[in-house]
Amino acid sequence: MGVEIRVEGLTKAFGSQTIWQDVSLTIPSGEISVLLGPSGTGKSVFLKSLVGLLKPNRGHIWIGDRDLPYLSEGQLYETRKLFGVLFQDGALFGSMNLFDNIAFPLREHTKKSESEIKRIVMEKMDLVGLVGAEGKLPGEISGGMKKRAGLARALVLDPEILLIDEPDSGLDPVRTSFLNQVFVDLNAQINATFLIVTHDINTARTLPDNIGLLFRRELVMFGPREMLLSSEEPVVRQFLNASKIGPIGMSEEKDISELEAEANMGLEAGKLPPIPPQQMPSNGLIRPTQHAPGAWCAAHGVTPPPGSFIDELGRNWVEEWPRYVASMSAVAGQHAGPPPGPGPQGPGPQAGPPMGGPQGGRPQPPGARY
Repeated sequence: MGVEIRVEGLTKAFGSQTIWQDVSLTIPSGEISVLLGPSGTGKSVFLKSLVGLLKPNRGHIWIGDRDLPYLSEGQLYETRKLFGVLFQDGALFGSMNLFDNIAFPLREHTKKSESEIKRIVMEKMDLVGLVGAEGKLPGEISGGMKKRAGLARALVLDPEILLIDEPDSGLDPVRTSFLNQVFVDLNAQINATFLIVTHDINTARTLPDNIGLLFRRELVMFGPREMLLSSEEPVVRQFLNASKIGPIGMSEEKDISELEAEANMGLEAGKLPPIPPQQMPSNGLIRPTQHAPGAWCAAHGVTPPPGSFIDELGRNWVEEWPRYVASMSAVAGQHAGPPPGPGPQGPGPQAGPPMGGPQGGRPQPPGARY
């Protein structure tokens, strides 16, 4: 299971320039979280702070019971072994082939034999669909393959926390969708804690369990996906609508006169779009930490935007979900004995058939890719 990350009052500045201040949030263990924000708001700086590459000016980063900014070098070195990091460009060594790039953390941090290293590397390459490319150099492969190779390298030490910096950077929408499916499938398999920095609105709307938004040197909001996708907070509404109307300007935030002019003209960021069903693992099984569609809205008395939770086949997943859970519990029982009892988000199987497409006539999951 992944590790919870608890951030308290975190502030980072470079000289006189404050990047963000008094940031507090809890990234739940084993869940997928996404961090959004306009360019230049310090999202990558936040990731680097979480892994100890940058030291904050003040505040706390609790990784389990360890406060990262106050660890000794030896303690920090050991704590970093909990992390896997996928950098924006993959950060591969140009002179090494993909096999050696992915094997590097194992050779650096473990005393495993070369035969054991080969087994682990090939397992991770198979996981990200790179078997057969192990002899290629980074300069000989596409941007999407570099991302997947960087992801395989981030996975070789079986991390409990995965930090992923703009995985969609330089990728077309189709490859971004495929990569998102890899993240969902990985989370279902290894139960690691994921934090993904992205600008891709479709990723933010369909992939995570939680969303955060940085703006004006502070964390505007962080919480369950449905909370942000139904929020009337102006900056959240503007960002998720990709609208020119709202507090975000071309450089940073708009000044008061610009906002007043927009208000006087009756301009609005637009209605919130429907909340889509959340993307599911390829095999259709429910992730252990996954929330039922519409559960947050119902618990907090929030009416979601019209048309929410309806998939491309016209199915309403608020209504479909109980039947789907029952169906998947039956599938899990056939493959792994009696189904488990209710978890923190309600009943759901923890084991089931191998990865693959629809099986046995059971309903297709929302957001799955076949």
